Amino acid sequence: MENIIYLLLALTSLVGLAFIGERGWTLRWRKVVPPEITADLEQCRTRTDVKHLRQVCERHASPLGRLLLVAAEHLDWPKAENVHALETTARHEIVRLERGLVVLEIIIGIAPLLGLVGTIIGMMTLFGDLGQTGLNDATKLAQGISLILRSTLIGLLIAIPALVSWSYFSKKVEVFAVELEALCGEFIRRQYQETETLRPAGDARK
Repeated sequence: MENIIYLLLALTSLVGLAFIGERGWTLRWRKVVPPEITADLEQCRTRTDVKHLRQVCERHASPLGRLLLVAAEHLDWPKAENVHALETTARHEIVRLERGLVVLEIIIGIAPLLGLVGTIIGMMTLFGDLGQTGLNDATKLAQGISLILRSTLIGLLIAIPALVSWSYFSKKVEVFAVELEALCGEFIRRQYQETETLRPAGDARK
């Protein structure tokens, strides 16, 4: 039974490391907010500049690129409808960025519990043996306790890096969300500002 617990702890550790590595690779600033897109976005002032921006977004697949493509495709829509479509797409992109964090959250809770289960099983076995052999060998008793507490230590050593990584990646997703909102909001503002500027004075009150 103890071997099963150790096997589960090993699998939990491998899964945790895999998701930490995958999130670390995916949640890179260059991959989420490519500098090539932000540089071209800075130069995109009018509707005539949008075509080149779309080409850059298509070359550099990223959350920012996909959001700007949605906004660019719907520039013929009223501003409110375009913003609504953009917000819907943005929620999907944030969910994609958060993918895998729930697994780390589960590992944070389950790893110490698996370690505790291993400790309890080990103690039951140890004290069951002591009922038959007695306390004649204190050294053997100490070694047995040291061995069974090892599973608790392993569980904590798995949970602590998972907790640190989960906190770091969650905060990073929040930062990305704010940055994406700011960049897309600026794009929308510039494009519709041009339209509002060209709108006849009689339509300004509409």
